[in-house]
Amino acid sequence: MEAATPTSSPDAQPTWPEVAFPGKPPIPPSDPAPPSEGERVLSELRDQFRRYVVLPSDETLTAVTLWVAATHLQTAWQHAPRLAIVGPAKRCGKSRLLDVTTETVHDPLITVNASAAAVFRSITDTPPTLLVDEADTLFGSVKVAEKNEDMRGLLNAGHQRNRPTLRVSGPNHEVSKFPTFAMAALAGIGDLPDTIMDRSVAIRMRRRRPGEKVAEFRTVRDTPVLHALRDRLVAWLAPLHATAMDLTPPMPVEDRAADTWQLLIAIADLAGGRWPATARSACLAMTTHEAEQDPDNSSLSIRLLGDIRRAFTAEGNPSALRTSRLLDILNQDEESPWPGYTEKGLTPRHLQILLKGYTISAANRRFPGNVQARGFTRLQFADAWERYCPESGPDSTTAA
Repeated sequence: MEAATPTSSPDAQPTWPEVAFPGKPPIPPSDPAPPSEGERVLSELRDQFRRYVVLPSDETLTAVTLWVAATHLQTAWQHAPRLAIVGPAKRCGKSRLLDVTTETVHDPLITVNASAAAVFRSITDTPPTLLVDEADTLFGSVKVAEKNEDMRGLLNAGHQRNRPTLRVSGPNHEVSKFPTFAMAALAGIGDLPDTIMDRSVAIRMRRRRPGEKVAEFRTVRDTPVLHALRDRLVAWLAPLHATAMDLTPPMPVEDRAADTWQLLIAIADLAGGRWPATARSACLAMTTHEAEQDPDNSSLSIRLLGDIRRAFTAEGNPSALRTSRLLDILNQDEESPWPGYTEKGLTPRHLQILLKGYTISAANRRFPGNVQARGFTRLQFADAWERYCPESGPDSTTAA
């Protein structure tokens, strides 16, 4: 009698129910290992987010779940990524996502339009999780953002450990250090400042389509389930603190993106099962998507460099261009951000601010017709163009 052969389907595990060897009992099929507590609690947390919020993709659902879990090991990490919950308009689910996040993160500190001083005085060596709703009231326009530079600086500094802010305080005017390191989620209409977005896992919310349904969220009724999941996260992760500190997980991305995503990948690796592969797939997809939002992976100032080069080209590549003429060209481009940059469009002052980092500034120059005016030369931009927005193709040269 012939022995049975194993199942050969590519998706099936071989089974040997009929194989017997002389003097030995049949070999039973092996059962898969049961899921770990980490796998279970992450999956259940993910299901709770899916229940109350329509997120734009499975990748973003994975990212939010891992970010929330990572808040419970904040003191193990070198970086504290921001969760940027942004959308183009009202009623995209931003605040609801922040509601569910609030009930599941470590020690939530909810703020709306708080001052930077109040926030950094609330951060200790065991940091809370900052939750900022209506972040567009802080950064929604250039004028408002300028008034909240301290908050932007605090959020930027707090992305990395050991970046305290210094303040003079007390009757003796002593210099005091205040820690800034803390994970933070910010929800608002429109993108946050570039320096914050660059330190964030970006969740780009959308308004629900007809037919997309979610459960209503009621604080008194629904938070006990979320708090139970939060407590399970604490119980699972607290004993792994030392292990997490030593983790250096292989990353699918580099540089700032790796700093931002490393602790999410570490949480996935601690959970095991399908989470490590799922997390890395989400990381690669979401960082690629963000890079595609800005092909140069750059700030607004790099966009300005490219537009200035086009302005010189439109004028026939003169050796110098008056500031007033340059601004006219930039502000007439309706497809650029410059006409709406301020109420008066891009102004000489804001032009100077955006170019300051490249050590490019306007100066008094003599132009054709013996006219003296403030302006820029092409030579001033040559190095910045080559470094930050090089032209492609065999004819890409930067003339002086």
